[in-house]
Amino acid sequence: MKQIKISALVLAAASIASTGAMAQSSKTNAWEGAYGQVGVGFGIFTPKIGSGAGVSPTGNTPAGIPGLPANVPWTSLGYPATVSQSASASNVNNVNTGIANIAAGYNFGINESYILGVGATYYPGASSSATGQLSLAPTTMNGIAGVIPIPGGSTTATYNVKNLYSVVFTPGYVIDKDRLAYAKLGYTGTTIGLSGPTLAYTSVNLSGYTLGLGYKQMVSQSLYAFGEVNYGSYGNKSLSPTLTNGTALSGMTVSGNGLDFLVGIGYRF
Repeated sequence: MKQIKISALVLAAASIASTGAMAQSSKTNAWEGAYGQVGVGFGIFTPKIGSGAGVSPTGNTPAGIPGLPANVPWTSLGYPATVSQSASASNVNNVNTGIANIAAGYNFGINESYILGVGATYYPGASSSATGQLSLAPTTMNGIAGVIPIPGGSTTATYNVKNLYSVVFTPGYVIDKDRLAYAKLGYTGTTIGLSGPTLAYTSVNLSGYTLGLGYKQMVSQSLYAFGEVNYGSYGNKSLSPTLTNGTALSGMTVSGNGLDFLVGIGYRF
């Protein structure tokens, strides 16, 4: 009986080994199949912010204007309820930041030399911050008492990039069973967070396309090292921040380009 059990175990092990060998041999090439990886590196985001307008309530008259009563609504003197000033951004710095990401995907074997993969990548957390100047141009308003000047001003704005992700196709060239060169093409999205001493926090979601190039090198039976460079281009989205004094900014747009360099390790299933 003991010999029968041992024989059964040997047969089962042989069957499993045979099944594994058949599954392995059924692959079109060594890089076909699922993978998961983590990477670290450096990223740069270059923003572009368009001009717009800042609309502020006129409120009440201040004290000290000759011939005008103090603390009465400007509207009671024939002035408008709101005033519009040109708004613009200047000296907006690039974000330069360390990054990390996680990715997973599946490679379909086309033939012995080529694969076509699909994958998704996510960069957790937020980037380091960068600053710029948000300015309102001086203007005037007209009423019963004549032309009243409205001064301009500027405030420092701080922004960062967070929740970056992409979904891509990855055509690749199989150099051999241990080496793979590949490209990336797909969709990307991110969130820009904006705040400042006199600027209420606001955020805007950007989306666009991403391109990349990469190389993978096996370092053990299942583990590989990789290096990548990725570029993202994000289209215009409306930006509508509000200053703490009640000035609402409108007509402004934000867009940008991103570039990152990554190295990491992955597991090939």
